[in-house]
Amino acid sequence: MHGVNPLSIERDVRRALQEDLGSGDVTANLLPEGRAARARVITRQPAIICGQAWFDACFHLLDADVSVEWLVAEGDRVSAGQTLCHVAGRARALVSAERSALNFLQTLSATATTTATYVEAIRGTRTRILDTRKTLPGLREAQKYAVRTGGGENHRMGLHDAILLKENHILAAGSLTSAVTLARKLHPAILLEVEVETFGELREALSAGVDRIMLDEFELEELVQAVAEVDGRVPLEVSGGVGIERVRAIAETGVDYISIGALTKHVQAIDLSMRIVLIDGTR
Repeated sequence: MHGVNPLSIERDVRRALQEDLGSGDVTANLLPEGRAARARVITRQPAIICGQAWFDACFHLLDADVSVEWLVAEGDRVSAGQTLCHVAGRARALVSAERSALNFLQTLSATATTTATYVEAIRGTRTRILDTRKTLPGLREAQKYAVRTGGGENHRMGLHDAILLKENHILAAGSLTSAVTLARKLHPAILLEVEVETFGELREALSAGVDRIMLDEFELEELVQAVAEVDGRVPLEVSGGVGIERVRAIAETGVDYISIGALTKHVQAIDLSMRIVLIDGTR
């Protein structure tokens, strides 16, 4: 699972099921207790599939005997109309878990698919695509996993594992150099990145000895100049309103990273459908 803690998956799923089921699924209670059912999930549009572990857990937390047979692997590219999996078990569990399971699968697949589109757009360059902290509340680890599934890389997980000094931090410290000095003193082992808006700030950040520099709202010709001036001394990252129409041109300037909030913030869920059929017998 590329570093996703199984306990985090279970936590996400329990929260989703509690949100949806509350004190109990009063509609599912109309079905005969123990009645068996089967289902298949299809996608109505092309996608990179992501979130199978969350999908499975939605059913297994309601009924450990539910079986899920995947016809595609995590990270596979699928076509519209393709069957993704077959599910079999007690009918009540299938109908109760259906929406939560599809919500996870369609959302995480959307993030993976969007990421893959950006990664493909810059193929052949040295630049790597990063996510941001603009994630759906409570689903950060899941969405950042989806970014990796789509071929991207993760920026910091949160405010605890890397320092990113922006304008307000620098103003509060008195100067960029003062902010860097204090950050190094308090957290010497943590990656230290500074956002700059001018070449003066870029040069000051280089002199201060930061680990990475974020170039905010630089024009293409300015990015080329910045890459030449830095000359590989520290990695350069571009951030701020990067859309698919510009990402290739930005990558061709030679920057190391492009961070894109749209990977997790502007996701449009993949259109999935789950068809359930009651069958004779009980489980």
